[in-house]
Amino acid sequence: MHPAHIAELLHPFLSPTPNSCHSEPGRSRAEEPAVLSPPQLQSISIYIDILLRWNARINLTAIRDPEEIVTRHFGESLFAARHLFPKVCPVPSVSSVVKDFDSAFGTRNRVADLGSGAGFPGIPIKLWAPDLALTLIESNQKKATFLREVVRALTLTYINIQNARAESLPASTFNVVTLRAVERFASILPVAATLLVPSGRLALLISSLQREAARSALPRLTWDPPIPIPQSQSRQLLVGHLEPRM
Repeated sequence: MHPAHIAELLHPFLSPTPNSCHSEPGRSRAEEPAVLSPPQLQSISIYIDILLRWNARINLTAIRDPEEIVTRHFGESLFAARHLFPKVCPVPSVSSVVKDFDSAFGTRNRVADLGSGAGFPGIPIKLWAPDLALTLIESNQKKATFLREVVRALTLTYINIQNARAESLPASTFNVVTLRAVERFASILPVAATLLVPSGRLALLISSLQREAARSALPRLTWDPPIPIPQSQSRQLLVGHLEPRM
């Protein structure tokens, strides 16, 4: 798909959201719509091509239409990225895919995408904020192989692909954990919360019908008001904050 058409389709998801409660301070009331760079749009175009090719062999997404892939997958993911990280980080200079949490990621803002599947929202968040240290957690080996192919093709840096269950990862590791379209939603929420550092954020891209279940499962978290996702009647971004224990 041509990058200009991708930019047109993504415009509603990158426009300011009126009267919303953002999860990070310091945003201007006169906020301008975000504009993706030509390299970012080209990366999305390449990503779509790889996704369509692999989706013919393994079940990565039920969505087959390229335009709907842009709006449903990339639009929703970038909407979350803009709210979670309104101040985009500079592009890192090291070109290596890393595997060690402590020595390689250092003090970078650490993000985990739990049940990453086809890479949403994790990889679009990485495209939005390239300096993040991203961990994609995917227990399915074929899907993890797909994620490695996307990372290689897009030459992304500071990415750790964990072909493992989330329960096996060290606790209190990540500043942000994201969840979208995962199986066992209610049971995986406590696992996701254990991965957060104190004051970390859990970002859920969910249906409004799942909101109360999330709040009930994690009473320790302080929840922001849900933010409606453009072009959807029920999809929301719900962000919870893990308060430090006293």
